[in-house]
This record gives sequence, structure tokens and C-alpha cells, in this order.
Amino acid sequence: MKRLILLLLTAAFFVPGSLPALAFGPDFVELAERLEPAVVNISTAKTVQPRSMPFPPNGSPHNEFFEEFFKRFFGDQMPMPRQERSLGTGFIISKDGYIFTNHHVIKGADEVQVRLADGRTFDAEIKGQDPKQDIALLKIKTKADLPFVTLGDSSKLKKAEWVLAIGNPFGLGHTVTAGIVSAKGRVIGAGPYDNFIQTDASINPGNSGGPLFNTKGEVVGINTAIIARGQGIGFAIPINAAKSILPQLKEKGRVTRGWLGVQIQTVTEDLAESFDLDSTDGALVTRVLEDSPALKAGVKRGDIITSVDGTPVKSPNDLARLIAGKAVGTKIPLTIYRNGKSQKITVTIGELQDDTRVAKDQSNEDSSTRLGIQVQSLTPETRQTFRTDATTGVVITTIQPSSAAAQARLRVGDVIVEINGGEIKSVQTYQRIVSRLKKGQVIRLLIQRGESLLK
Repeated sequence: MKRLILLLLTAAFFVPGSLPALAFGPDFVELAERLEPAVVNISTAKTVQPRSMPFPPNGSPHNEFFEEFFKRFFGDQMPMPRQERSLGTGFIISKDGYIFTNHHVIKGADEVQVRLADGRTFDAEIKGQDPKQDIALLKIKTKADLPFVTLGDSSKLKKAEWVLAIGNPFGLGHTVTAGIVSAKGRVIGAGPYDNFIQTDASINPGNSGGPLFNTKGEVVGINTAIIARGQGIGFAIPINAAKSILPQLKEKGRVTRGWLGVQIQTVTEDLAESFDLDSTDGALVTRVLEDSPALKAGVKRGDIITSVDGTPVKSPNDLARLIAGKAVGTKIPLTIYRNGKSQKITVTIGELQDDTRVAKDQSNEDSSTRLGIQVQSLTPETRQTFRTDATTGVVITTIQPSSAAAQARLRVGDVIVEINGGEIKSVQTYQRIVSRLKKGQVIRLLIQRGESLLK
């Protein structure tokens, strides 16, 4: 009996789950040995042309003086072009030599070299680039079949799942680190389609472009970013994002994305309350661009887009990713919330142009943005949407965070009746008065909020 009691007491000191984890945890040794041959070191070189003189700017009338000054002291030994070199990581995805890495690893490179784990070195061709998602596709030529990795399904990745990163941090070849998935769907401000996997597996400079593996040895992410001020926080692009654009990178060298033609913002708690919504899901349309698919489909300012082709939209970031992933010319249903009701609109997806067109469209913003707000005319529709019985003025539909309007505690749904004593009869009147305001000028507003007039 005493012996039995002793055994029971000893068993009580085992931490539940600790023994199975030690006995049946991932075999990182086997994974590393199997996967390392397909992970490559990438080195780049680009020529940087120096400015002939550090000052003054081109076109200055003083250029001749400074040119003479530099010649007197330095003679003809002006600054020469120099080469900048950088290191990164990549991984082979096919036996014929296609390689995934980050766009920022090879951006602007004149030469790209790939070194395999066995020491072989190849000149690489840049087959395609996608700066918006920081993905690049390289190609090396060899008659022999190359070791390659299997691309997994990042949508099946779970929080707290084990992952393994292999890369070349600080130029130290084939370093292996392990950790878990800390979170998914992270938005860190890196680009318009942020959707990162967060991991605590150590990722350092030089790891960029390297693979993030699951315990099956499948690539589930491309390691791409770190937070310098933090430890144990790294980010990887989901491999599904890279797989979806791989055919375009191979065939065209670039990515064609879908375009809706709206400017959007987050549905805040205040906005949700003003629209009588139970949640902040969706993307609020603040502007519909001219000659856009959205305008042709009947999307209006003030609509809240809640789903794209049956997929729920939780945030503006979701909407951007979903639309970008649609093929140009396809017809898809949008679910929008308007006037207290959900309805469907069919839109034909357009093609997203380069940043020049986007910048041109955004430069046409009306003067309302000077106060950090956007406004609409009072119509039966806007009165119903924003629950106001005002008969004159313009209604505030958007307030930018940290703007003068936000600091003055204006609210979406407030109706601007007067500015500095001038009556606001229309959006045109409002824009004309605001365009004349000077920077730093104190502005007096007469606001109707509900049944009250506020100054």
C-alpha cells in the first residue's frame, strides 16, 4: 500500500501534456536536413550614380560657381559611381529553377546571384515583380534537376501551430529558427494588401525572402518583415498570396489586379451607431471615382460594402484584397448597406492602373478635406441615412482622425449650417468658403445636431 501511494504522489508532479509534447513534438532535425537544400542565398549588386555636386539643386544660377570651386580643390577627381550590395534569402519552388523571394531583396538590382546550399552559384534572371505585396520571382538555368520545396495552404494554418524558418540572417548562411504562429491577418502598414502571418520564430535582416515551413515541411509563408523595437515578432506573407500571382509573374512579369474605383474608410463605433448597425464590419464608401466600375454599378457615397462575391468584408483592408484578387472583366455581386437595408449590386471588375492614375484621382479631392471632413448635400436620402430634419446646410459624412474637425468634437451626421457667419446652402457654397480659409485661421461653425443648434 505504501508503494502504491508513493507512485501516485510522484505522478501528480508531472505537468499535464508535457510528456506527449517531448515525445511526439516536431522533429526539427529531420525537417531542417530535408528542406535546407532548397533554400538559397541571394546577393545583389546595383550601381548608384553619385550626384556630380552635393549642392546646389539642378538649375540653380550658382552651379557654375560651385563647379569651379570643386574643380579647384578636387581637380577632375569627381565622385565615381559605386556599387551597393545586399543579401537576402529565397527558396526554389520547381526543379527547373524558379525561386520565390521578396521584391525588396532584388529591387533596383543590376546583378542577382543565387548560391545553393551545396555551394553552386548561378546568375539569376528576375522573371517578375510585385512591389505591392513584396514578392519577386527569379529563374536560374541549369541542366540538372534542382531540389525544391512544396507550397502548402496558408489558409489552413492555425494560431499556436509550430513553424520553422530557414534563412541567411546577417549573411550567416542557412540558419534555422523555430517558433509558433502568434497571429494571422496582421496589418502593419507595409502595403495596401497587408495580411501577414505573425510568428515568434526569430527573423532577422537577411532572412527576407526565406521560407516559413509548417511541420509537414510545406512552405506556408515568405518571411519579410520585423519590428526593430521588439523581440520575437516577425511577419511572413501567406504563401497563398504568392501562389495566386505566380502564373502572372511567369507569363507577364507583373500582376494585373481588379479595380472597383472607390475611396473607403473604417466603420468606427460612432459611424456604426449613426447608421444603426450592430457591428463595425464593412468598408464605408467616402468617394466614388469618375468613370469607375463602382459608379457604373450604382455604388454611392455613404454605402457600406459588407461582402464581395459572398465573402464577408470586415475592414477596408479586406475589401482591397478581395477586389484586387478578382479577374478583370468578371461580374461579381457586392452586398451593400444603404438606407437601413442590405441590397446586392452587380459590378464588372476593372483593371487597377499604376500609381500615377491613383495619384491623379486623389489629387482631385474637393476642398472639404482641408478641415479633415467630407460632406454631402441634404437630400431625402441623406436626411434618412443620418437621421436629421435639417432643411439647410451640408451633412458631415466622414471625419479624419486627428484632424481639426475631430479635435473640435464634430460628429458624422452633424449638419454645417454656417461658417464664420456665412450661410451654407450647398456643397458648392461650402467648398467656396472653405477654399478661402487661411492656414491657422480660427473658424466659427454653426452646427445642427439632432434638434439642437450648436456653435
